[in-house]
Amino acid sequence: MKGAGMLRLLLTVIVIAAAAWSGYWYVGATSLESAFSNWFEERRAEGWVADYTSLKVQGYPNRLDTVATGLAMADPGTGLAWEAPQFEINALSYQPNHVIAVWPGQQLLATPQEKYHLSSDDMRASLVIAPDTTLQVERTALTAESLEIRPASGKGSTALQSLRLAAEHVPMADAATYRLGLAAEGFSPSLGWRDLVDPNGTLPDRFDALSADLTVEFDKPWDRSAIEIARPQPQMIHLRLAEARWGRLELQAAGEVSVDSAGQPTGEITIKARNWREILELAVNAGAIPPGLAGTLRDGLSLISGMAGNPKTLDIPLGLRGGRIMLGPVPIGPAPVLRLR
Repeated sequence: MKGAGMLRLLLTVIVIAAAAWSGYWYVGATSLESAFSNWFEERRAEGWVADYTSLKVQGYPNRLDTVATGLAMADPGTGLAWEAPQFEINALSYQPNHVIAVWPGQQLLATPQEKYHLSSDDMRASLVIAPDTTLQVERTALTAESLEIRPASGKGSTALQSLRLAAEHVPMADAATYRLGLAAEGFSPSLGWRDLVDPNGTLPDRFDALSADLTVEFDKPWDRSAIEIARPQPQMIHLRLAEARWGRLELQAAGEVSVDSAGQPTGEITIKARNWREILELAVNAGAIPPGLAGTLRDGLSLISGMAGNPKTLDIPLGLRGGRIMLGPVPIGPAPVLRLR
């Protein structure tokens, strides 16, 4: 009898625990579905296009997987739009602040200038957010395999064998600082771009390496307000290393710049370039350097590289100030405006 009583007690505990967990999952799923529905309604109230065909939460008992189909979104403030047949946000029910986003194999991304068809074998992102209502990003990583970007105008596609993007919040007093990383393998720029910068076809179809490692201090954290209100803007950028290798050409950059409220950078970036004359020619072909300045710049860089002992290699600091890129006291072009829209 004692054994039977213990068995009944154990069964009772199991039933109560299962009922409690089921109730927890149901409340979590209902709240999550309501939160997403409300978010879409708020965006529409702000003038966005924010439509979907269906929205449901599934995955009982251990997962809270949100699946939306027939998505169409457009931000009137930036002119950006996105369409996808399906999008998933998956999470463990006992760890809801760590989510996995999964994109479909086909997407459409539109900018004010062009529409792009995106295709990939596997595109997903891991996102860990703060367990509070701000949803501040703690760390995130995006990966994509066999990614292809095709303009709707048919001007040629850009492809990557694999893409890795990562960001991690760096805790600092009164600062929203993130370390960012990029690694792209098998990067193949579009044929139209290659014909423009390398009209003689002397370089391979693919880059040998394309990577970056930097830390950026923003004016506010990356949280839900970055989508709902305004993007965080960079204030300080520490570039540990950015590298591009394309056949016999190699370019590296490192340095630090501050960024003002208008997006104008001030600081210094050290550039190392192998076979720099060909890189300069590519920059002129791409329109990054005015043709009228190319000759003067080539003569000055020839002198600098010759003094360093290797006429094919450059190791020079470039200044960024007053909206210009400076080689010593000589302006060589406009500085990029670093504003996120």
